[in-house]
Order: sequence, then C-alpha cells, then structure tokens
Amino acid sequence: MDKEHLEQEEIFSQVLRAGRRTYFFDVRATKAEDYYLTVTESKKFTYDDGSFHYKKHKIYLYKEDFAEFNEMLKAATDYILREKGSEVISERHQKDYKRPSEINESTTGETPSTESFTDVNFEDI
Repeated sequence: MDKEHLEQEEIFSQVLRAGRRTYFFDVRATKAEDYYLTVTESKKFTYDDGSFHYKKHKIYLYKEDFAEFNEMLKAATDYILREKGSEVISERHQKDYKRPSEINESTTGETPSTESFTDVNFEDI
C-alpha cells in the first residue's frame, strides 16, 4: 500500500471496546477526496483449543445519509431507553439468568416434561 493511500485510510478513527465486541468508527476518503464513515463491529470468538478468530461486520455511511441516519438512530435508542430503561438485563451480563423454559418445578409449580429424559437401566451399566 502506498503512503498516500495509507494516509487517506487514517484520516480519523475512534475505538469503543465493549466486552468481546469492539466498534471502530473510521473516517475515510473517496477517490474524489470526499469523506465517509465506516462503522465496524469486531467480535472475538475463542475455540476450545484456545485459538481465536474475529468476525467483522462493516457498514459504510456517506454524508448524504448522516442527518437521517442520526435521526433514526436517536429515535431507536430513545425508544429502547423509554420502554426498557437504561439498566442492562441480558444473559451476557447476568450469569445466573435462566430462560423461563429452564426454570424448574420449585419456582413455577409446574412439573417438567419427561420428553427430554432418557430411561436408563442400571443393570446395563
């Protein structure tokens, strides 16, 4: 990569680290030297052997879309905060979280289904 192209790639950049995800906000230049924004989500995945890889998703946002994009992003985030508040409640953040289907008889009063159980004869072992 030549120096001129590299300089265009490094116009402006910000990084947001969020757990296993990292977001990159990069200002880049078109061939006509106009600016646009790329937003990249990079998520780390670890294999059982300890090796890992990253999955990346990227969107390109051009100046003609900035105002409408900002309005829609603000409307969507405002809606979420208005409806659900700012407290984060997800499996990733609550290690003891159980889905309703995983809650046992002691908390629901219902008998769990036996369809997922295997009949074992201990004489066969």
